Amino acid sequence: MVLEAFESPTLLDSRRLVVKIGSALLVDGETRQIRRDWLDALADDVAACRKRGQEVVIVTSGAVACGREHLGLVGRALKLEEKQAAAATGQIRLAHAYQETLARHDVTVAQVLVTLEDTEERRRHLNARSTIDTLLKLGAVPVINENDTVATAEIRFGDNDRLAARVAQMISADTLILLSDIDGLYTADPRKDPAATHIPTVRELTPAIVDMAGEPPPGYSSGGMVTKIAAARVALAAGCRMVIAKGKRMNPLAALEKRPEDGGALCTWFLPSAEPSSARKAWIAGHMNTAGVLTVDEGALRALNHGASLLPAGVTAVYGEFDRGDVVVVRAPDGREVARGLTAYAAEDARRIAGRKSHEIEDVLGYRGRDEIVHRDDLVVR
Repeated sequence: MVLEAFESPTLLDSRRLVVKIGSALLVDGETRQIRRDWLDALADDVAACRKRGQEVVIVTSGAVACGREHLGLVGRALKLEEKQAAAATGQIRLAHAYQETLARHDVTVAQVLVTLEDTEERRRHLNARSTIDTLLKLGAVPVINENDTVATAEIRFGDNDRLAARVAQMISADTLILLSDIDGLYTADPRKDPAATHIPTVRELTPAIVDMAGEPPPGYSSGGMVTKIAAARVALAAGCRMVIAKGKRMNPLAALEKRPEDGGALCTWFLPSAEPSSARKAWIAGHMNTAGVLTVDEGALRALNHGASLLPAGVTAVYGEFDRGDVVVVRAPDGREVARGLTAYAAEDARRIAGRKSHEIEDVLGYRGRDEIVHRDDLVVR
């Protein structure tokens, strides 16, 4: 369940990381202004990560906190429509702040607003993942927030811990960082129990670990250790490790580059049993309800066995009715199952482009989709 501190990883081991930033870190509670010095220090950390070749996605709170004062919505709880109005104003200010601070490092910022439905409904999930992947390939830093201007109470995450975990799952990130007001998980609430012990590393979310999060306070709606444990459950299932670290210090990411015993920040790492890619591919390989079949020629079969994607030119037949994102079986000319994967095209479109070159897709379908019917990242060869 729990490992020794020296076995914990560091930020330097990451390739693609998601950083969640809460409102209390980003916005000063008294002045209700963005803490620019802290944000600049965080941007310096992000730039250092990118210089090492790491991809960074930011999931940020703070839109409502940034916008409510400018609309005169202070000193009281907000109605849903007032919160949405504050978010609409605050999102602009928040995006501009990230744009300004990362521009000091010649880094492009892209704002992405999502809802709970965007991560759960298959087509929206695929579209969001594709957009974020493309932004990262183009060298941008996606800054993501829940789309509070349109989401109602029934379709909201309600907290950005779980949103960040869903984003990490969606884009196959290997590291999720939750910057918090506490430096990790304790055996009890250290603010109430002086005997509470810090836990440096967790490998499994046992009932004992879950109980350590405690109960949400009355009126609970977001944040707290309860949502962080819920986020850990999502992240670990996706093969993504997660760390809870104290965020109010300057350069909070740089503090995670070393282990605590080597001068790094005290934190709690939650470690999965599989890497993101292997966890994702294990899910694909074990999918019981496949939706269709793609038969391929010998040339495509050889390419698949050498790690290539499945291109339309190598597909000789399409069977079944399926949608984009469904799991399909890939069969050799003799009928043997040779692979499974997530199709980038619905059955009707797949039939129309089967046997065609990738550059012909737009002429055949009237739009430019992916060059591959099944990308190698979404393919498990047996």
